[in-house]
Formats: sequence, C-alpha cells, structure tokens
Amino acid sequence: MTRRTPRRSARRTARRGDDLARVRPVASPALVLAGVLLLSANLRTALAGYPPLLEIARTHLGISAGGAGLVQASAVMLMGVGSFLAPALAGPLGWERALGVSVGVLAAGSALRLVPALPSLIVGSMLVGFGIGTAGVLTAGVVKHHLASRAGTVTGGYVVSMMIGATVTSAVAVPLATALGGWSFSLAVWAVPAALAVAVWWPLARRFPRADDRGSAALPWRTGFAWLGTCFMGTTSLQFYGWLTWLSPYYQHLGWPTQHAALLQALWSVAQIPAALLFPALVERGGRDGRRWAFWSLLSVLCGVAGTAGALWLPLPPVIGPWVWVVLMAIGVGAGFPLGLTVIAWHFPDAASAGAASGMAMGFGYLLAGVGPLVMGVLVDLTGGFGVPLSLLLVACAVQALTIGLIRTRTTRTAA
Repeated sequence: MTRRTPRRSARRTARRGDDLARVRPVASPALVLAGVLLLSANLRTALAGYPPLLEIARTHLGISAGGAGLVQASAVMLMGVGSFLAPALAGPLGWERALGVSVGVLAAGSALRLVPALPSLIVGSMLVGFGIGTAGVLTAGVVKHHLASRAGTVTGGYVVSMMIGATVTSAVAVPLATALGGWSFSLAVWAVPAALAVAVWWPLARRFPRADDRGSAALPWRTGFAWLGTCFMGTTSLQFYGWLTWLSPYYQHLGWPTQHAALLQALWSVAQIPAALLFPALVERGGRDGRRWAFWSLLSVLCGVAGTAGALWLPLPPVIGPWVWVVLMAIGVGAGFPLGLTVIAWHFPDAASAGAASGMAMGFGYLLAGVGPLVMGVLVDLTGGFGVPLSLLLVACAVQALTIGLIRTRTTRTAA
C-alpha cells in the first residue's frame, strides 16, 4: 500500500482550498450593489436627452414628427431585442461581464450620435437601445443572484439610479446643446459617464466566472404568469416611453418655451424617484402578499390615469399649471417598472428562471413600447394635435389595471 507523503497531502489540501475559494462569494453584496447603481445611472441618460432636443433636431434635419418619433422608437424596439438575447449572451461571458459589455455598447451608441445626421442618429439610438435592453435583464439576474433577500427594495434602488440619471439629463440637455455648440454634442456627451462606469465595474466583473447556470433557463413561453408579467411591463413601458418622447414636445406645442418644457420633463423624471423607492418597499413590508402588491400597483395606475387625463383635458390649469399632472403621471410610471420586476422575482425560484422571465417581459414590453412613440408621432402628423396620441396612454392604463387583477388572482391562488 502506498503511503501519502506530507508534501502530496499538502498539495491536495491546497487544491481543495482553491476549489472552496471558487464557490465562496468573491465580492460583498454591498460592493455589487454599488456597481449596479453606478451602471444603472446610465441606462436612461441617452434616451432622456433626446426629447428636450427633439424639436431642435427635427428642424435641423428637416424631418416630420413621425420621423422624429422613429428615432426613439428604434431605440426602444432594440431594447426589446436586447432583452430577448440577454440570457444567451450571458452564457459564455457570465452575467456580470455581459452587464459591463452592454453598458459599453450603450456608450458607443451615444458617441455615434455626435454626427448630426439622421442615419447616425438612428443607428446610434439602436445601439443605445440594444445596450439598455440587455443591461436591464442582466441587472435583474445579478440582483436575483447576489441580492435576492431584498430584491424589491434593491430593484427600486437601481430604478431610482436610472431616474436620477434621466432627471439630470433632461434638465441640462438644452443648456449643454447651447454650451457645446449643437444638439448632437449634447446627445453624445453621455458616452463619457457610461464608459467611466464600465471602467469601474469591469475589475469587479472579472472576479466572477465566465459562465454559470444562470444562463441555462429558456424563455417561459408556456407560462401563463410570465405572459401576465409581460403585459404588465408592456403597458408600463408604453406609458413611460410615450411620455418620455412626447411630454416636452406636447407642451412646446402648447406654447411653452423649450427650456421650460425641458424642466417639466425633468420634474417628471425626478417625481418618479420616491414612487420607485416607496411602492416596492411598502409591498415587501407585508411579505410576498399578492393582494398587497395589487393594491399598490392599482394605486399607481390610478395616479397615472389622473395625470394623463388632466394633461389631456386641462393641460394648463390656472395658478398651479401642469405640474400636478406631471407628478401624478410620474408616480404611475415610476412605480410600475419596479413593481413589475418585483412580482416576477417573487414568482420564479432562481436567478436563471427569473432572468428568463424578466427578459421575456421586458423584451415584448419594449417592442410594444417602441411602437408607441412612433405611432404617436404619426398620429400627431395626421391629426395636427396630441388628443388622439395621448388617448392611447389612457388605453394602456386600462389594460394595465386589468392585468393587475389577473396577477392578484394568480398570486392569491398560489399562496393558498
């Protein structure tokens, strides 16, 4: 019988120690959260910077309202494509690396929009959209894997980070265009913080394995709950991107100066922040309760209905102006996105299935939302006003309310 030498035993012990080190956490949850928040701050800047400059770009390029809407629509529809492809892209790279690559693609798209021409504006916007779409799904998977115990609150946190980025961008888009010498410079400047965020995240992302089982789940085509989540996310996204694209042009159409309309959109962005933080946190206070989720979700929809109807039928109230309507519609869209991701994270048991369901929900949701700004722009051209286009957002609110009721029934039955 062969006896083990002390040296051989020591080598085997060291090898076992290396194996154990590979399965231990390679980064603290707090560090992952900080990186996710930094990346997320860039996931709306490229989209939010365009609407305040839409009329300026439209005049400079000589395009119709439908053509101007196509720019934003192309970005949002590519967000849908990116959402579908995100789990497959994460397989060979690892979710953390793939997240960094996605934000890098976003930065490249922003830089391309430096060229003040319609082709570069559309192609750059498509790259921006693809990067945002993949990053959104990958972020949901990273949160589920590293921060699952507080998924709702963390989701609200990174949505708030996105909204802060969007708020700053909306407020400074027009002054930046003036200071830098043109609207295209104002759009392209947001490539810089996105590239810096990737540079900070990448050393952390490299600590994680290139591939793991989070990329193995297929899209849940045959799961009824996944389709309900898709409908919820689609109607939320339609309202969000409809207002993101046309809120500022709508009030410019009513006679507001460009900078005032841009500040109105900035208020719309910043007013989403407390809703995105508070609503998911209030839902989680009662545990995973479908009825509590439905109550707060329906309340957010009612706020959106009130804000949209007010802006449509009494857009400029005396004394108070449109600010109340903007805050109400902001509560609706601000709470909707994190509430949708929260209920999906509750329903699916692991990061792989939750990431696949999130990819399906955001993919179809963004495709629907991408059509919205384009259709609204065409309707503006056809009708010469905003009454019919804005009515589409009220229809989206009604469908979302119906979906909430169906999700409540499904989650209550499952809990029982």
